[in-house]
Amino acid sequence: MYNIRLKLEYDGTDYVGWQFQKNGKSIQEEIEKAISKIYQVNVRITGAGRTDAGVHAKGQIANFIIDKEIELGLVAHSLNAVLPKDIIVLEAENVSLDFNARYSAKSRRYSYCISQAPTAVDRKYCWQVYQELEYELLQKCAKQIIGEHEFRSFCKQNEYQNNYLCIVSSALWKKHENKLIFNITANRFLHGMVRSLVGTMVNVGRGHTEYNKFTDIINAKDRSTAGMSAPAKGLFLEEIFY
Repeated sequence: MYNIRLKLEYDGTDYVGWQFQKNGKSIQEEIEKAISKIYQVNVRITGAGRTDAGVHAKGQIANFIIDKEIELGLVAHSLNAVLPKDIIVLEAENVSLDFNARYSAKSRRYSYCISQAPTAVDRKYCWQVYQELEYELLQKCAKQIIGEHEFRSFCKQNEYQNNYLCIVSSALWKKHENKLIFNITANRFLHGMVRSLVGTMVNVGRGHTEYNKFTDIINAKDRSTAGMSAPAKGLFLEEIFY
């Protein structure tokens, strides 16, 4: 019995997200199909982060349990040979049977990319915002979300969601040439949380929302008070911590 842990990179542009959906192909589905094709068994793979449609990953972690003997050194190579070119297995290793990619994770780090200049190469991987953004205001907003907060104002409504508390250990904007990169690390993320936070902070940065209203939005615990969700294409699942 093997518990195989995978480290994955993928371009989410053409997918409905990590999880199975009826309306299109998912990352989970493609990986399970590849495992089935190679090893002639049906398995269910668990991902550490359930990325939404159009969201990318550089360091997604997943695991699956298989009850037949396999050559561990060939797992990554074999899967990459049959997976679509926009999904890559970076690493594969055998771990203890009690490891679960989702529930064993302690925290996750996401990044969001904004380009403030036209770009042809990166147009699928960033939100192009040409208005001037007040960098210091973006940074002040990011500092406000560090710590334990209810992020009800920054997530999609879900009747089954009964806990909106998240502990954000780090939130920071960085400048790189014509790009602004937002990095955030937390113990958990709600559905649509990072994109809602980015969209709201951008509204503050370009003067559409007063900075002193940002605290009010957090405390309101009402999605209608926050800004638009930033486009999915700028969001990356960067790293999972265990």
